[in-house]
Amino acid sequence: MNDYTITIIGIVVLALSTPLGAAMIFFFKNRIPPKLDTIFLGFAAGVMIAASIWSLLNPAIEQSSAWGQWSFVPAAGGFILGGLFLLLMDRVIPHFHSATNEEEGISTKNLKRSWKLFLAMTIHNIPEGLSVGFAFGVALAMKDNPNPSVTVLGALALSIGISIQNFPEGASVSLPMADVVKSRKKAFLMGALSGIVEPIFAIIGVLLASSITALMPWLLSFAAGAMMFVVAEELIPGAHIEKYEHLGTFGVMAGFVIMMILDVALG
Repeated sequence: MNDYTITIIGIVVLALSTPLGAAMIFFFKNRIPPKLDTIFLGFAAGVMIAASIWSLLNPAIEQSSAWGQWSFVPAAGGFILGGLFLLLMDRVIPHFHSATNEEEGISTKNLKRSWKLFLAMTIHNIPEGLSVGFAFGVALAMKDNPNPSVTVLGALALSIGISIQNFPEGASVSLPMADVVKSRKKAFLMGALSGIVEPIFAIIGVLLASSITALMPWLLSFAAGAMMFVVAEELIPGAHIEKYEHLGTFGVMAGFVIMMILDVALG
């Protein structure tokens, strides 16, 4: 199986994960039990934290070795820019976080709450798609390098890890959507539609990272910063770990360990 086939498989797996998670709406009569929701969101946070470190920041630092003692600059700079990018989207795009009951973005009275919830889900999915795309793009650009900092299998591990956490995450956001739109079918369709941005931005990431090689470490760390922003801004607060601290904490740890194992085993 060649590198391009593995890349296509990774993006397809990513594309299917959110709709599959959203489909869980048909298996729950009401909202997901709070304890289970805490585990789901904690697990998603753990995966994204590990992915940011093992699959994105470490390779970014390795690729900046020519900077010598300043090799941290692209990783730190890209990380901060990724967070600022998500902050800008939060400030500009009107959206609603059901877990924290918080509305952000430009104030508008003409946009229904269901669409604001949909936009919150979509914003969340953008950095995940970019991270997978950047990883595959860097791996493809370095496929002839005897010691690549990112391999195609390592990028596939990232795609699998993100896809695993998309499943419970998709369930966690689709059920609140059903409460708003009063239709499970419509909530599923909107949840699945929000996941479309992941393969789209993954493809954009592949094209950018494979063609602008000088920016590779910046792009990888940018994706890491964007994902960490989502973890700190949305997943951890939404998990309400303070109510079920042990469940949420072990959810985070389980997600971190699984993503770390995937990266080491495949990468």
